Amino acid sequence: MKNLPTGAAMVAGIVGQPVYHSLSPFLHTAWLRDLRLNGVYAPFSPKDEHGFERLIMSCRSNGIKGLNITAPFKADALRLADTASDIARDCGSANLLTFDEDGYVHADSTDGHGLISAFKHQAPTCDLSAGPVVIMGAGGATRAAVAALRDAGCPEVRIVNRTLARAEELVFAFKTGVTAFELSNVDVAFKGAVAVINAASGGPLPLFDAMDKCAAAMDMTYRPLKTNWLKAAEAHGMTTVDGLEMLIEQARPSFQAFYGVLPHAAFDIRDLALKFLGETA
Repeated sequence: MKNLPTGAAMVAGIVGQPVYHSLSPFLHTAWLRDLRLNGVYAPFSPKDEHGFERLIMSCRSNGIKGLNITAPFKADALRLADTASDIARDCGSANLLTFDEDGYVHADSTDGHGLISAFKHQAPTCDLSAGPVVIMGAGGATRAAVAALRDAGCPEVRIVNRTLARAEELVFAFKTGVTAFELSNVDVAFKGAVAVINAASGGPLPLFDAMDKCAAAMDMTYRPLKTNWLKAAEAHGMTTVDGLEMLIEQARPSFQAFYGVLPHAAFDIRDLALKFLGETA
């Protein structure tokens, strides 16, 4: 990329492999149009970590405002940054990189903000500080969720994973307030929990019999909007939180970091996104 001339459009984007399925370009472009900003939000899809490193090196000098980072480059994003927020360091990864005029790169993570905000909007009666929260899966998304829940005052985060050793890595990383369970002990993990979050892809659908009906259930997936996980939780009488709400809420602070203003709260981006996805509320 060449240096952007004065008065050119503000450029930001999303980086991942693959990235074609991401809804982020739709969200940011809709906000840009609503605010009538001279901005662009584009997808980038380097083949591997070496391609990602070359992209970041180029962005240091081409006038780009910043990048959202998705799998599999989140850990690389943190590694390549010059500075990082406390939450990004806690997560061990970054989903947001911003570039200053001197080419310095700052890493941050808005995934946790998106998760907590989604609960506030769709499960307002769920107090995440009132008891344990269960997370299914032990990947990168889980680490960001643990960091956010700890900041929100959650007394215990229980990680349930098919491979216990992966879950125990998070116990070691966070030192306190995190416990690990094998998938076979999911009922034990569910007992007394105020919420359960699915951060895993695939796997068997757990029974929610051990969960209190007053608890909330979230699935980070947003395609489809109502996953089998959320349908099962809803059938059990639980309040549900969908992945689309998390995606929208993590995108808001990224948009502000790129373009200098928050999206209008009154602008119904969720309704537009549902129509784009062919989903109903």
